[in-house]
Amino acid sequence: MSEEKIIAPMVGKVIKLNVKSGDQVKINQPVVVFESMKIEMDIMTPVDGTVKEIKVSPGQVIEAEQVLLTIETL
Repeated sequence: MSEEKIIAPMVGKVIKLNVKSGDQVKINQPVVVFESMKIEMDIMTPVDGTVKEIKVSPGQVIEAEQVLLTIETL
């Protein structure tokens, strides 16, 4: 097993989490909705796996390259 870190592509604010710890995810599934420059965007998972840890919460301001969540892959 390995761990994939999902990172923020830019500064913004978390609007919504589409997953919780322990959820199964598929490649290209939207896992976080965030807002940057008044535009809402989805952050997709690049891998299949299980959500191991969520490191942010809705309303939280995020920095570019900040780890949002980790996914355990097989």
